[in-house]
Amino acid sequence: MSGPIRRPVIAGSWYPGKPETLRKDITAYLNNARIPEIPVKPVAVVSPHAGYMYSGPVAAYAYKAVQGRDYSTVVVVSPSHRAYFPHVAVWPKGCYETPLGIIEVDEDLCAGLLDGRDIVDDPGPHGSEHALEIQLPFLQHVLGTFRLCPLIMGRQDLSQCRVLAEALGRCVRDPDSTLVVASSDLSHFHSSKSAEDMDKRVASHIEAFDAKGLSNALEKSTSEACGGGPIITAMLYGSLLGRTTAKVLRYAHSGQITGDNSSVVGYLSAVIY
Repeated sequence: MSGPIRRPVIAGSWYPGKPETLRKDITAYLNNARIPEIPVKPVAVVSPHAGYMYSGPVAAYAYKAVQGRDYSTVVVVSPSHRAYFPHVAVWPKGCYETPLGIIEVDEDLCAGLLDGRDIVDDPGPHGSEHALEIQLPFLQHVLGTFRLCPLIMGRQDLSQCRVLAEALGRCVRDPDSTLVVASSDLSHFHSSKSAEDMDKRVASHIEAFDAKGLSNALEKSTSEACGGGPIITAMLYGSLLGRTTAKVLRYAHSGQITGDNSSVVGYLSAVIY
């Protein structure tokens, strides 16, 4: 193994920094998650990215759907929270690290995706982005060893989502052994009633497998999802594979944890198969 190591930046704050505590918490979240039977191996999941005390119980539903399945590569597609850039930023070499260990980058897949314009070798945004990192301990726990293709979207419009989905369709050599994870929270800082109304529209578009409708709703702000681009990309990628069934597994919001329903953040988990 060679190349740069992306060290964890939110371990010990957004999720436990001690491996034994981290595994114990994830195990508890998974044990509490009850999901319907997923008849075929999923090609993608949607998972939230807040601190584990808020979103961990919801994320567990998505990861329960792939627990024990065999994937050699996981593509995690995250939004960018701290910087804007007009492309998809790839961490193309080396590895990511969490308290649960090292995850090697799938350098061949990353290299294949790079096109010099829309999908770019750009490790910079990865340094402080939480939305990608927070998925990794769950993945390590439920899958064991896999290689990682870490992607952060600056632009999230429908055209950029199509570019990325089509690139994945070209470059993923074994779709049956590759999982796409779309990292996204939903509405931010509305009353619980308003949040639930907005978030139901996102859920409806996902279950209807209506990527264009979801994109339009997000553009018009009738719904919110800070990782709308990753969700749409996962749906478009599923379409290319003929895998167009999506099921929302769990929805919750932060008010259900804090007791403050005046300003909440929405969380959803879903599976595509």
